[in-house]
Amino acid sequence: MSVSGLKAELKFLESIFDPNHERFRIIDWKPDELSCQFNVTGEKLLIIHCNITESYPSTPPIWFVDSDDPSLAQVLERLDDVRKGSTLHGTEEVTSEEEEEEEMGEDIEDLDHYEMKEEEPVDGKKSEDDGIEKENLAILEKIRKNQRQDHLNGAVSGSVQASDRLMKELREIYRSQSYKTGRTFRPTAPSKLAHVVDPDSPLHTDLQVLKEKEGMDYILLNFSYKDNFPFDPPFVRVVSPVLSGGYVLGGGALCMELLTKQGWSSAYSIESVIMQINATLVKGKARVQFGANKNQYNLARAQQSYKSLVQIHEKNGWYTPPKEDG
Repeated sequence: MSVSGLKAELKFLESIFDPNHERFRIIDWKPDELSCQFNVTGEKLLIIHCNITESYPSTPPIWFVDSDDPSLAQVLERLDDVRKGSTLHGTEEVTSEEEEEEEMGEDIEDLDHYEMKEEEPVDGKKSEDDGIEKENLAILEKIRKNQRQDHLNGAVSGSVQASDRLMKELREIYRSQSYKTGRTFRPTAPSKLAHVVDPDSPLHTDLQVLKEKEGMDYILLNFSYKDNFPFDPPFVRVVSPVLSGGYVLGGGALCMELLTKQGWSSAYSIESVIMQINATLVKGKARVQFGANKNQYNLARAQQSYKSLVQIHEKNGWYTPPKEDG
């Protein structure tokens, strides 16, 4: 389906399910994402999101919620039952190879128009870039342009779903007061963030010493994402410095149920994950190992440690410490 066709379909849906609809409302949409509000009981309002992939309608939309409410599982299952080749408002589109070739030029032209034009916010709607500083908007725009160029060059890596979610996550961090004030996050480079460690912890003291010796006072983490993120957790490992304690395993992997399929939820934000990692390091009394061999932290070893960790805990379960232990 061409971008113009998709826009027309989304506008059609919005005209039917407007903000005054009794049961179902379209509250926001873009050509690759839809946000809906569902009135379940007359009092309880549920927000449901939908990612629309490049292969739509051949591939059905991907529905997800920012909630752990188990009652929503059935709703998502029914939404995922959309047949292959079905459009969002229930009709089927049959496209021949000739039609697809004719539409390719239109698609690129439409994408050009969509990406480069700064659309004015609709009355009552906030722009997705509201509250973000200019220098951070420039970073987001650079990422968008790189993604678009990769798409045109046929060199796309990863899924649209994962890329869209990560862009949304980065926007939220840039928009947050914790980032702007530097209380929780602070920038270390144009596209890198450092999480502020508890200033009362021994780890914070070690990092101040490390700054004097090596010029860095932060823990560098590497996040890797699968194509089906956010439904699968990211793989996270410590890159530097080498730590002892803090539930850090061989290679830099982390012993956290949160980062396994068993403990993960698609509702978790990357910001909250980083904050939880920080708390786990401090609680586990992590300390910097000065003079340690830095080569002991690598991806292959971290993946092996993580695999062993998952196997052990799948067999024996996870230990939950008493509340008085934090």
